[in-house]
Amino acid sequence: MSGKTVLISGGGIAGPAVAYWLQRFGFVPTVVERAAAPRPGGHAVDLRGASPGVVERMGLLDEVRGRSLHERGMAFVDADGRHRAEIPVEAFGGRGGVAEIEILRGDLAEVLVDATGDGVEYRYGDHITALDQDADGVRARFASAVEERYDLVIGADGAHSRVRALAFGPEERFAHPLGACTAHYTIPAERAVADGLDLGEWFSVHSAPGRRMVATRPDRDGGIKAMFMIGSSGADDALLRDPVAQRALLRERFADVGWQARAMLAAMDGADDFYFDSYAQVRMPTWSNGRVVLLGDAAYCPSPITGQGTNLALVGAYVLAGELALAGDDVAAGAAAYERALREYVQRNHKLPPGGLSAMLPGSRFAIRMGYAFNRLMTSRFVEPLATRLMLGDDDGFTPRDYPADLASPTRCA
Repeated sequence: MSGKTVLISGGGIAGPAVAYWLQRFGFVPTVVERAAAPRPGGHAVDLRGASPGVVERMGLLDEVRGRSLHERGMAFVDADGRHRAEIPVEAFGGRGGVAEIEILRGDLAEVLVDATGDGVEYRYGDHITALDQDADGVRARFASAVEERYDLVIGADGAHSRVRALAFGPEERFAHPLGACTAHYTIPAERAVADGLDLGEWFSVHSAPGRRMVATRPDRDGGIKAMFMIGSSGADDALLRDPVAQRALLRERFADVGWQARAMLAAMDGADDFYFDSYAQVRMPTWSNGRVVLLGDAAYCPSPITGQGTNLALVGAYVLAGELALAGDDVAAGAAAYERALREYVQRNHKLPPGGLSAMLPGSRFAIRMGYAFNRLMTSRFVEPLATRLMLGDDDGFTPRDYPADLASPTRCA
């Protein structure tokens, strides 16, 4: 399929990653992104599972490590800021709440965009509004009123994918709420210092009765990432579209929470990267419809609770590009092979941590104290080795097949 044109919706992580591999395999990718410019910063994401190996194949692992956050692990703190339990980054063979490689979402996206070089066109400030496909291609219409034809369209535009809605149907058919909402934003170092916020090296988590959690993570430039999590039956569309109502909800629900919650709420209005969403998993019977294929969260969002979203995006991008290249002109065959290769791996990575949301959002003070005790027990000198063996024994050991660089050769794609 060398020289075939591909439109990719989404300039986050999955989009630039698949553009990198498609270009390498001889395709001509174009990435369209709704945001007016690349989004800096953002929340921390991690490289787990098979994704470090994929990033190493890209020759980018050292650069990603160089930009990674240096967190010591996860700390569970009480209302006075005392560490009641800690899970160091090296605990459980590196499979704890904080991975060995943690990087800001915007930093990872920047590394991937830079790696694609001049051979990939990026169109910021635009998005797809309609798709019309036939046996030979897809005509895409954009918000800018431009219409263009492509051989293939890839939806890598997140859990609320517009491409998925256009080609597969409404979101409620595929999104399965998990019963919580989250918000996060950046507090600059100067503001954090002035407000007396903890600038430590831990991912610090404080739980409060009523299924509420507030947390901070160190930022790369000395500030902090603020995070709130609320147990909920779900967020309606009106709330998800209304940042004013979202902030009001957080102030109402966290007004009486101790630790650093008040100072974090006070800094919320000044944040230019405020983000609010509900937790959900995306589960689909198929990830392709003719010449439209979904990738990453658009196809199989595992939710941030699993910590596997970035892993699936990076691994999925590599496998999708490789299988499309192997299939030559038969897009359907390439899409089917991509799904066969990843379906079981995706299902395993949809598995929630032990206890699920109930463990993350305990409802009572007693349940919170039991959580402290459980984490201390699991990381104790006698139990942690056994827990590590159990976790490693459940390791899927998945390694994607090798797609050689000469897939771009016309003789290989004929």
